[in-house]
Amino acid sequence: MSYSDCLSDLLCGEDSSDIFSGESPGCSTDLESHDFVEESSIASFIEDERNFVPGFDYLSRFQSQSLDASAREESVAWILKVQAYCGFQPLTAYLSVNYLDRFLYSRRLPQTDGWPWQLLSVACLSLAAKMEEPLVPSLLDLQVEGARYIFVPRTVRRMELLVLSVLDWRLRSITPFSFTGFFACKLDPTGDYIGFLISRATEIILSNIKEASFLKYRPSSIAAAAILCAANDIPNLSLFNPEHAESWCDGLSKDKIISCYRLMQDLVLDNSQRKPTKVLLPQIRVTIRARTRSSGSDSSSTSSSSSYKRRKLNNCLWVDDDKGSSE
Repeated sequence: MSYSDCLSDLLCGEDSSDIFSGESPGCSTDLESHDFVEESSIASFIEDERNFVPGFDYLSRFQSQSLDASAREESVAWILKVQAYCGFQPLTAYLSVNYLDRFLYSRRLPQTDGWPWQLLSVACLSLAAKMEEPLVPSLLDLQVEGARYIFVPRTVRRMELLVLSVLDWRLRSITPFSFTGFFACKLDPTGDYIGFLISRATEIILSNIKEASFLKYRPSSIAAAAILCAANDIPNLSLFNPEHAESWCDGLSKDKIISCYRLMQDLVLDNSQRKPTKVLLPQIRVTIRARTRSSGSDSSSTSSSSSYKRRKLNNCLWVDDDKGSSE
C-alpha cells in the first residue's frame, strides 16, 4: 500500500465542494430555526434542573436549625473570597456552593468545632475548579483567604471522593448561568445591552448566593429574576413588566420568578445602601483564626481521638491523619 493510499483512508468522505461552498454543513442560516433549537435546549434545562438542586425540604432544615445556616454562610463567604483571590470564573464559585448544598442535603456532617465544614468547602471548590478552570492551584495553595484549618492533599482528595460518591458523579450541573444569556436576549432583542445584563446579573447572583432564602428557587427562576434586576439599571428596559418573563420559555413559573425577583430587589437595595461603608475599607481582609485546643479536644466523627493530629502552623490548625506523610 502506498503512502498516498494510507492518507486517503484518513480523509473524510465529504465532497470538497461542500466544504468550501461558503455555508456551514449541517447548519441552517435561518435565524428563526436557530432560535427554535436554542429555546428547546433551554426548555430541556428547565425540565432537568430539579435533578441538580437539593430537595424541596432543604431550606426548612435551616429554618428549623437542623442545619447551621451561619456555618453555611461562612463557608460560602470563604468560597467567594477564594474565587476572587484566584481569579476563578463565577461559575466555579456557584458550582462549589451547589456541590456543598447537594452534599449537605444527603449527608450529615459531624457536629464538631467546624473543621468538617471547612474540609467540605475545600473539596467542593477543588472539584468545581477542576471542572471549569484551565489552571487549578494545588490543594494547599487553594486553602487561603482566612482558612481556619489547613488540610493535607490526601485528606482533601478523600473528601473529594466522598462528595463525588454522594453526588453520584454528576458535576455538570444546571445553574443560573445556563439561562442568563438566553434570558438577556429575550429581554433585549436588539442586543444593545446584552453584555451589561449578563455581567450585572452575574454580580447579583453571586452577591446573593450566601442567602439561604434563595434555596427554594430553581436556577431558571434565579436567572430570570437576576436579569430583571439588572434591567432596572437601564432606563430603556426598566419598564419591562416582570410578569411577562414567564413567556421567555416553556416551563417557567411566573409566581416563582416574581417572588424571587422581589426578594432579590430587597437584597440588592440593601447591598447598595451598605456600599459607601465598604468603600472606606479597601484591601482589608478579615481572617478568623482558630484557637489552639488541647489534644483531648481534637476529634473526628469517630470515637477515636487519635484519628486527626493538629499542630499549630502560621496561626492555622494543620489537619493531618495518621497515615504516611502529607504528600
